[in-house]
Amino acid sequence: MIEEAIPLFPIYGKVDAEGRLIEADPPLAALHSQTGGKPGGALTIPQLAALVRLVARLQAAVSRPVTAGDDGTDIDLFVHARPDGDHVSIEITDWTSRPTQPNVRARSEGRIEDFQRASADFQWAVSDELKLTDISQNAAAALGSTVSGLVGQSFTRLFGLFDSPDGSMPMLDAVATQRPFDGQRSRLRGTDFGMLVLEGNPIFDEKGKLLGYRGAARRIEEDDATSPAAVASLADETFGAEIGKVLKAPLDRIIANADTISTQADGPLRRGYADYATDIASAGRHLMSLVDDLIELQTIEAPGYTPERDEIDLCDLARRAAGLLQVRAADSNVRIDRPGDDEILPAYGEFRRVLQILVNLIGNAVRHSPEGGMIWLRAEREGDNAVLIVADQGSGIAEGDHERIFEKFERLHGAQSGASGLGLYISRQLARAMGGDLTVDSALGQGARFVLTLPAR
Repeated sequence: MIEEAIPLFPIYGKVDAEGRLIEADPPLAALHSQTGGKPGGALTIPQLAALVRLVARLQAAVSRPVTAGDDGTDIDLFVHARPDGDHVSIEITDWTSRPTQPNVRARSEGRIEDFQRASADFQWAVSDELKLTDISQNAAAALGSTVSGLVGQSFTRLFGLFDSPDGSMPMLDAVATQRPFDGQRSRLRGTDFGMLVLEGNPIFDEKGKLLGYRGAARRIEEDDATSPAAVASLADETFGAEIGKVLKAPLDRIIANADTISTQADGPLRRGYADYATDIASAGRHLMSLVDDLIELQTIEAPGYTPERDEIDLCDLARRAAGLLQVRAADSNVRIDRPGDDEILPAYGEFRRVLQILVNLIGNAVRHSPEGGMIWLRAEREGDNAVLIVADQGSGIAEGDHERIFEKFERLHGAQSGASGLGLYISRQLARAMGGDLTVDSALGQGARFVLTLPAR
């Protein structure tokens, strides 16, 4: 067991890109060893390792409490983790030991298992991405398929989810916090299987990483809100809307409170706390942008989605988008060469959607441009098409990756980019929905040239 003596603060450590604890002050090194870790080996403190992976994926600093186990003792840590090149740096500013609490997770699993044996009509399991990994044969048959035919499909494409009487969505609330849930009302889409209530429990690996959920379903009596007619009108975008409802309100509060703390409006704080609050606000804004991307994805993929057909000027929109990103470009010492004020290029497309595409393209160009680099925005007409080109001096894109970068969740630069991997996919889908297209012309070491095409007018 770790000695009860209070360590001197702060306690520092560093984790490399492979998850190895390559630097650690003595208390952290000792705790790492007690949990089975080896010097310079993979970090074995589950919650701390999960926090490090989160910071590496977001490329944003995160501060939060972490609990570690040490031979009958729980150790509560307050950890500030931040990206440091290819590594993640750790700073611990609080370290409190207490007796280990009972294993709540094990008890909740037992409760779910009792529920399954006693009253379940069928059982199910999903991955951490809410993709179905197993389902009982009778449910698969009701859906007109087989178990193997359903595995890998999105849970919410098979199950319509409904609010509880208090307006909450128990399953989505639980997934956001990796906790058990019960009382989630649902129906199997397109079937007469009847109204269901779902219960589920998270599944973790030995290092504390969420693997998914397993649970059960039983029939209950229907009400007006969950009738077959209501289910028939339940569109696939429901899940995205509910994710927004569940996550955006608390994220707004987190960001607002963190901003208030960082400005020290209520008085001076201990050294470092204001910086932590700034980091929390930054991470919150990043998560908010990811939520917005997911909601946007649901919108554009909904059946029948059609953008507005506005009369626009592509040169004007290019100038507007460049203006929105001018401060970010200046911070990176990158220049944007935009169309002149006297240039016009009439086209058809939804005004705000075209602006959204151009902000994404120019933002990507700024992110990948070298210091002192230049970005060119060029407009031209090609037959019946209006064309806007965004060219940069970045590292370029290999020819074999030209289509891959437009796929969902694709990030050529990996988790280190901090992006969701949805921006280019959404931009191309929007361009095509407006009667145009979005393509790339690039080679490694020669920058990238993105070409937005829309119907000319």
